Amino acid sequence: MDALGRRIIVAAFDGWNDAGEAASAAASMLRADVEYEVVHTVDPELYFDYQYTRPQVGVDAEGRRTLTWPEARLLRPVVRSDDAEIWLLVGVEPARAWQAFAAEFIDVALREDVSGFVALGSMMSDVPHTRPISVFAGSDNDAVRQSLGLERSLYEGPVGILSAIGYAAEQVGIPTASLWASVPHYVAGHTPSPKATLALLDKLETITGIAVPRGELDAEARQWEASIDAAAADDEEMSDYIRQLEQTRDTWDSPEASGDAIAQEFERYLRRGGDGPAKPGRDDPPRR
Repeated sequence: MDALGRRIIVAAFDGWNDAGEAASAAASMLRADVEYEVVHTVDPELYFDYQYTRPQVGVDAEGRRTLTWPEARLLRPVVRSDDAEIWLLVGVEPARAWQAFAAEFIDVALREDVSGFVALGSMMSDVPHTRPISVFAGSDNDAVRQSLGLERSLYEGPVGILSAIGYAAEQVGIPTASLWASVPHYVAGHTPSPKATLALLDKLETITGIAVPRGELDAEARQWEASIDAAAADDEEMSDYIRQLEQTRDTWDSPEASGDAIAQEFERYLRRGGDGPAKPGRDDPPRR
């Protein structure tokens, strides 16, 4: 577990990186369990396109109207620990100046002696909701792969902000890993996806060695799965399609299947065209 050190940034962004809201929900679960304070936040005028990510108007506790602008911020636990701890990099994927955006946070990470970086993402994929959610766990860092048994993505092509920040981190010696949950593409109407969030948190705990909260995710995941079962029961075409996906998944999981099956499916997804909220790049989905 020492491959990522004891001060680990876990990053999750709203947007194309976040099918089924699985990654952002995982970050929210982590944030709810520990009191955090802001280390750094960016100037939204520099990085966000307000026609793409609009500010939100609301009303505060005293009845006054408020305006909330898109943001991205780095958070650290208020109560520090001598053991490994999770920091959070959360917000909205920026619309411009990605190199400057990444450099700004990497400069802060270096100043704060951050030792590792883990990107959380989720993607729509051809997988059945009735089977365990598969999580692609990869790294471009040789030492991290060897230590944690992670895969190496061979994809070449467009990328999203998680890859941009991860690349910048590796360039300055901060080791990185990425976790991607596969969300069934036919459940778009059943968002969020607590089963995918649970899978991400399980894998995060495995690779960091840090206990992470699950809250009521087990029960919520069962309810989510049951709601899709009910919808499929009234749709013969959907039921047939799910059975096909189950057969394919069971073949991957059989003793005869290659150990690289999930990694190969991830690569196949990356190269797949077609509509959907996520069409990822090297390790994550770029904005279209």
